[in-house]
Amino acid sequence: MDMRQLVGSNFARLRRQMGFTQEEIAARSGFSQQYISSLERGQRNPTIITLYELAQALGVSHVDLVLPEDQVAT
Repeated sequence: MDMRQLVGSNFARLRRQMGFTQEEIAARSGFSQQYISSLERGQRNPTIITLYELAQALGVSHVDLVLPEDQVAT
């Protein structure tokens, strides 16, 4: 899987699990809702700093955003 797709998929899954809307995460992170949406669709190539800031907004580790699906704890 493309890393952009992996990060976007993980971010969307974690956001939904935490019960946040894209708008809520946008407000918490300082990134626009449009950025969050395009990230979740795998259209963004976030920097390490962006990954860290987005993970902080979700309350998870930045590592959770880059783990392959088969390594995610259930």
